Amino acid sequence: MLTAKKKTAVIKDSARHELDTGSSDVQVALLSKQIDELAKHLKKNPKDFHSRRGLLQMVADRRTHLRYLESNNKRRYNAIIKKLGLKR
Repeated sequence: MLTAKKKTAVIKDSARHELDTGSSDVQVALLSKQIDELAKHLKKNPKDFHSRRGLLQMVADRRTHLRYLESNNKRRYNAIIKKLGLKR
């Protein structure tokens, strides 16, 4: 789980304007950060199947947001992929 400080830092880093908290760019960045932290947790706790299910749901949600960005705004899609270091 992300702390409030980490979450605001991620939002500030990927927001399109100062009041932006819900754009696809921000949501992809937040999901990526949560996925990274949960993956670390699962390496320490390999039998935590409930968290593994949550991880899979987050990955699917991030993929959905990325597909939306790819179809509607290719420039923003490429920028967020490059910024987060995601492969596609």
